[in-house]
Formats: sequence, C-alpha cells, structure tokens
Amino acid sequence: MTLAPAGDLVAGAAVAGGAVAAFNIITLEHVEAVVEGAERAGLPVILQLSENAVKFRGGALLPIARAAAACAEAAGVPVGLHLDHVKSPDLLRRAVDAGFGSVMYDAAHLPYAENLEATRSAADWAHANGLWIEAELGEVGGKDGAAPLDPHAPGARTDPDEARRFVADSGVDALAVAIGSSHAMTSRTAALDHALLARLAKTVDVPLVLHGSSGLPDAELAAAVAGGIRKVNIGTALNVAMTGAIRAHLTPADPRPYLTAARTAMAATAAAMIGALSRRP
Repeated sequence: MTLAPAGDLVAGAAVAGGAVAAFNIITLEHVEAVVEGAERAGLPVILQLSENAVKFRGGALLPIARAAAACAEAAGVPVGLHLDHVKSPDLLRRAVDAGFGSVMYDAAHLPYAENLEATRSAADWAHANGLWIEAELGEVGGKDGAAPLDPHAPGARTDPDEARRFVADSGVDALAVAIGSSHAMTSRTAALDHALLARLAKTVDVPLVLHGSSGLPDAELAAAVAGGIRKVNIGTALNVAMTGAIRAHLTPADPRPYLTAARTAMAATAAAMIGALSRRP
C-alpha cells in the first residue's frame, strides 16, 4: 500500500458510517505495532506524531516521520500520517516537507476569539499547502499531566451552536469535540455524553474527532462511532501495554527481548481497539 492521506481515510470512514483509529506514536516500536495491529484487523489506520513526541525526540521531526512513512508504504492496509496537537507555527510549517498529509492545530486552550483567529490562520496556511486540518473546540482535559476537567467547568463540553460557527468561520476540515473523554487515562472507565454527541453530529457538517479515547471501554467506543465520531485518537493504551510488557521482560544486557514483548503487546492492543470501532452497539 502507499501512504494514504489521513483526510481521505476519515472521509471514507464517514461515508461508511464508521471511524478510523488514529494512534499516537513515540518510538519505532509504536509505529511497527500499530501497523501490525491494523493489518491484523484488516482496516486502515492513522499514525499520529504529537508536538510533545517531537519535543521528546529533541525537536527532530524527520527521523521518526521518515520511519513512519516507510512502514506505511510497506503496510498491507492504508496508513495515514498525521501531525497531532500542534501549537507551534514553526512545527506546523514543517509538516509538508516531513511527509504529513494532515495536521491537528491545537488552540483550544485559548479563549474562543483567540482560538478562532489562530485556527483560521493555520487553516488558511494548511489548505494553501495541501494539508487537511483538524482543530478542537471545548477542552479535553488530562493533557500534559493536568487533571481531567470537571464536567461542569467552562469549556469542558463543546457547545453545538458554537461548534457550527467555529467550523464555518475557521474553515477546518474536522473538529475534535469535548464530550466526556480525557487524555492520559490508564483505566477504561470513562463515559461519554451521547446526547451531546447526537446534537453535535446534527449541527456540525465536518467529521467529528474523539480525543482521549484510551479511557473508554469497547461499548463506549462503538457507541461513539454509531453516534457520529469519525476519527478516534488513542495513545495511552499503547503506552500502558508497552510499559507493562517491558516490566515483565526487562533484561539487563539486551533490549531486544523486552522491546519485542512491548511491540507484541502494543500490536495486540491496537488490533483490539481497531476492532472495537468496527462493532455496532
């Protein structure tokens, strides 16, 4: 398969009434595991590299991006390459040369007017350079070590009417919505506001994206897709699988046994969560 634009994968999922899984990658083992998991499931997948992951790699974008692209091109299923949670204008402008077909520009932490202004500028640049762009309205908590937002806190839920105006005024291609999930959850106990999702799906005319999906049980994932979510972001679940396998197989002299175990565990997690998205509630 060739590297597929993430926007095309999301659009295809929307036509089919399904969703595409998008996994956040940090190491080459993450990349290989996600591709293996997608091949087991026989479904497309998106590899996502976040701004935080780029910082972890000393600010170097190209090495891991090139490796991810090479794995995508050799995969037996379509694989997209997406730059996630970008706040830096410089990193945004490096996306095209690094082979990314899409980007999520993250100004959700800003007040509405500032979020809109920054996102509209990013969308104008992205479209001029052939990139599909996602944004976020309403804040999905739990990122960068922060505690999850209180469900009643300002910005903790996406307002449907505001979302409709934001999409129209910013020109983005997809919108990540806050409906009860949280980043960095290590237990799968979260529950979504499905009534709000139904309102958003009726009001917003671009694909809806769910962040913080590692904390959702299979039934909630399936219900989210049935309710209109078209891209599902998953990261922490892979890291939980990876670190658990490393602890069980850690050896003092050779990293290959525990990295092999970590890759195997992540592949199993990826395959299972991709499969959950394809089931109907």
